[in-house]
Amino acid sequence: MPDFSARSVLPEIMDDLECRGEVVDQTLRELEFINAWLGGNDVTVSGVKKMVKGISSSRTITLVDLGCGGGDMLRILYHWAKRNGVTLRLIGIDANPHIIDFARNNIKDIPEIEFYTMDIFSEEFRQQKFDIVTGTLFYHHFTQQQLSSFFHQLKSQARIGIVINDIHRHPLAYYSIRILTQLFSKSSMVKYDAPLSVLRAFSRAEVKSILAAAAIEKFSLRWRWAFRWQVLIPLKEG
Repeated sequence: MPDFSARSVLPEIMDDLECRGEVVDQTLRELEFINAWLGGNDVTVSGVKKMVKGISSSRTITLVDLGCGGGDMLRILYHWAKRNGVTLRLIGIDANPHIIDFARNNIKDIPEIEFYTMDIFSEEFRQQKFDIVTGTLFYHHFTQQQLSSFFHQLKSQARIGIVINDIHRHPLAYYSIRILTQLFSKSSMVKYDAPLSVLRAFSRAEVKSILAAAAIEKFSLRWRWAFRWQVLIPLKEG
């Protein structure tokens, strides 16, 4: 039986930046479906909605989605912004160039969305400035020390705020996604990585500890279906 008392340190297949080919493409297609079907996308969208509340519609807001995968969250945010009169410049960043190639092709119907291959721990990334930073099912790939250092750094890069949408480590979440992926997934990567993602995810206390170590005092932390944490960190203009 898995140990749910602490985060797993086992690597996911997706962590290999050389991953490429049909197994990755199938994985990204399935992750898009899983996020839509379980309702997890709204955790990010509702967070962005709160961040932009009260900001003039004439202002262009630069939003970067870290670990953007196939770009499906950026597509959702693009259409949400169009419906609600919000002007967004949308940027997707992923460290795997093969995933960025997939995203560019996947979202080729919306050429306004920009995609870049970049390591979030690189000097190149540290030089970037954004208004809002989002990350959906992304941060569980890193250690708590890495995350605390990174969020501390983001405070000087993001003008409006940070929206975190990640997994609550819980036995029900683990066994549910394990059963569902074994029954319905055609991707060996999804079958392996999805349950492991839950084991690498966070308790409420761990989220608070990470933010405290990053010297972040002002934030909201909410549990959302299905087993997601929504963390909103307003910054200077929030």
